[in-house]
Amino acid sequence: MRIVLKRLGYGTLAILGVMLLFIVISFTNHTIKLKSELSILSPPGAMVNVNNHQMHVYTEGSGSQTLVFLSGGGTSAPVLDFKALYSRLSEQYKIAVVEKAGYGFSETAKVSRDIDTILEETRTALTLAGQNPPYVLFPHSMSGIEALYWAQRYPTEVKAIIGLDPAIPEVYEAYPLPSGGMMSLTGLGARMGITRFFPGIVDSSAAIKENHLSPQEEELYRALFYKNTQTSNMNDEVNRIKQNATKVATQGIPDVPMYFFISNGEELPLENWQTYLIRYIESVKKGQYQVLDGGHYIHNTDPDRIAEESVLFINEL
Repeated sequence: MRIVLKRLGYGTLAILGVMLLFIVISFTNHTIKLKSELSILSPPGAMVNVNNHQMHVYTEGSGSQTLVFLSGGGTSAPVLDFKALYSRLSEQYKIAVVEKAGYGFSETAKVSRDIDTILEETRTALTLAGQNPPYVLFPHSMSGIEALYWAQRYPTEVKAIIGLDPAIPEVYEAYPLPSGGMMSLTGLGARMGITRFFPGIVDSSAAIKENHLSPQEEELYRALFYKNTQTSNMNDEVNRIKQNATKVATQGIPDVPMYFFISNGEELPLENWQTYLIRYIESVKKGQYQVLDGGHYIHNTDPDRIAEESVLFINEL
């Protein structure tokens, strides 16, 4: 019996030793790669100081109307993720992509992710980057909550909302969110560089999979992915999203024109995703919607259709 226990003990120690060695190798490799990738991590837009941390705002195009793109939760590289859509609109409009704390080229910072702080940081970043309202907001996924709150708090600043499969408050009454422990564990794995051993994860990102990026942009996307996977700011957003959504829900539906582009819902863990969004948009005074047969990153799966419809919608405002 003692021999068996000893063997089990030695076996467990051996497994733990191998795991520890793997973690050390992974972290060392990750640290080296991060340093080498710094050479290509040059922000293409303006870096502005907001709330004592640096935020990145990318702008291009011209025109009298500014379109503001707000990324979904956990999107590592918003500027590249939205490129397929905004590049089809920037000949007619000014576009601005705001990268929140912990996203893209912006710093990961010790700032609360309550809805008021998120919104005020977005507004301040745009002002410091030289942009002025009113804006047409293009929120993806979780940022739908921020866009609705913006229209509630500052209606004169929001000319319209064009939602890219946007979340609305009611979805978070049933949406199965990951636990804090699970997010901490996967976030730690990302910090240790374990995601680098699974390149298929980043290569399955819609912007890369749909071939919207050049080889150089794909390399940059991967570098930002390994730098920004599940940052503390992203995790805090998830932890606070139900509270934020409830606050937005209590203030009703804002009186601004809206057009929702709704995905097939197949990539989301909520069976009635389409029903929630359609019910909401049908309650909007000037609301339109279109259901497209594409995934959740719908601006990458059908950018031509969305760009065409967005131009028609904006021209009618």
